[in-house]
Amino acid sequence: MKFDGRKAFRVKMDHRQPINLMGSDGTWRRRCVLLDVSQSGAKVEVEGTLDVLQAKEFFMVLSSTGLAYRRCELVWIDGTMAGIQFITTDGKKKPAGAPAPAQTAVQGK
Repeated sequence: MKFDGRKAFRVKMDHRQPINLMGSDGTWRRRCVLLDVSQSGAKVEVEGTLDVLQAKEFFMVLSSTGLAYRRCELVWIDGTMAGIQFITTDGKKKPAGAPAPAQTAVQGK
């Protein structure tokens, strides 16, 4: 579903989905609730102060073990809400509506 004038298809969460935002150096962590998510970013409600989100990059940690995460950067803040944009492995921002990278088959001899 597209809403709020966004280009990317977003999924709005029906239930409170707890996540954490964590500094890329591991020095800070903020509990959050995931409100909606797309291929290019997410909207979260942050518990606690938002000053640490001004960092250039941070991680959105989706699991309690830390094995599921995305590199992010802050796009906007409005009260306790924040918009974050995902960063790809090559350091570039994910464009809205970009196709997923194609996987190449490895041929063995």
